[in-house]
Amino acid sequence: MYSRIIGTGSYLPEKILTNHDLERMVDTSDEWIRARTGIIQRHIAAENQMASDLALEASRRAIDAAGIQAQEIDLIILATTTPDMIFPSTACILQDKLGISDGPAFDVQAVCSGFIYALATADMFVSSGKCRNALVVGTEVYSRILDWTDRSTCVLFGDGAGAVVLTQSNQPGILSSHLHANGSYNKVLAAPGNICGGKIQGSPFITMEGNTVFKFAVKVLEEAVSEAITANNLQASDIDWLIPHQANIRIIKSTAKKLGIPMKKVVTTVDQHGNTSAASVPLALDIAARDGRIKTGQYVLLEGVGGGFTWGSVLLRW
Repeated sequence: MYSRIIGTGSYLPEKILTNHDLERMVDTSDEWIRARTGIIQRHIAAENQMASDLALEASRRAIDAAGIQAQEIDLIILATTTPDMIFPSTACILQDKLGISDGPAFDVQAVCSGFIYALATADMFVSSGKCRNALVVGTEVYSRILDWTDRSTCVLFGDGAGAVVLTQSNQPGILSSHLHANGSYNKVLAAPGNICGGKIQGSPFITMEGNTVFKFAVKVLEEAVSEAITANNLQASDIDWLIPHQANIRIIKSTAKKLGIPMKKVVTTVDQHGNTSAASVPLALDIAARDGRIKTGQYVLLEGVGGGFTWGSVLLRW
């Protein structure tokens, strides 16, 4: 038995923050941001919007696209770095908002690799027969953990959510998944604050060693793609669509070049969304699925890399 994606959905908050808006907030420029990241704009959640609210909208669209009822979902795995609260999990909060009252629901925290980790985990549940219909979500409100005076980080991130529905299938859907982590890099990209006695200890904002992140990301993203291709006895030329984590257009282009995959086969949304962490891959997947680029039978390769470091890939047949 296999698992197959039968529905995708995404949601972006209404508020758009452009590079020109940021010019009025911090010492930066549209030209500087575009040249280094490829980002033009990003979406910012309203004050009353939580990660579960964004997830709810994306999930409803994925469930509708799948042609099933919410009550038929018997597993929810939600990837986020910005949960609604310490506990309960944002997955449980989402489950309640969807009107579902049974089946496991839990969060996965692998930062920008979160959706890849969540999808790989859901595949194991579905393909083993442990559940029939899994809802897999990536949702983030990174605007809450940004220092808006730090131009090296605040220009990079945005808010959003993406979701897919996985179901049992006799036909191959997800072909393989490949997950990795190396915790020795845990300080390179982090939001190191914590709560103790009702007070924040350390910094609650994102800190990042940009050059280290760039070099590591290009290296392991190439390796993750090669690993998936080799495991399935394919060539890079067999991949119809590469959907990478949307962190930085230079990382995306460098990875594609090293793999010999032309950019016309790479789905990019970073210019319009910024880096939405765990939401970036499902957001890009939903857009490419809905605009007709991805067609039945094509090979689609998803990949991500995030703080930790964590990284991985999922190869699927559409």
